[in-house]
Amino acid sequence: MNIISFDDFQKIEIRVGKVIKVDQFPEARKPALKLKIDFGETIGIKKSSAQITHHYNLENLLGKNVLAVVNFEPRQIGKFMSEVLVLGISDSNGNIVLIKPDNEVPLGAKLH
Repeated sequence: MNIISFDDFQKIEIRVGKVIKVDQFPEARKPALKLKIDFGETIGIKKSSAQITHHYNLENLLGKNVLAVVNFEPRQIGKFMSEVLVLGISDSNGNIVLIKPDNEVPLGAKLH
């Protein structure tokens, strides 16, 4: 485990967004989905690639609130530019389960 300072942690912008579009990503090396996520007026709509196909599909992701790191540098994944990192935790089989707020919060709200 790497120890970081609290000041370092505060530099990470983890925000709430709502998934507004989901597409298959057949070009990805590992099964993945392309997401468009609305983070509200200040941050806007961002794209992400997520390897979450075991628990999620086009229908059950649409409209779901998720947490994502919004201030990483964009990352090229094949021909797709991923702008944010959607956060999840591996289940007992190594499949990703998304982290999400369990109550409604404003889009763009920051994790504290």
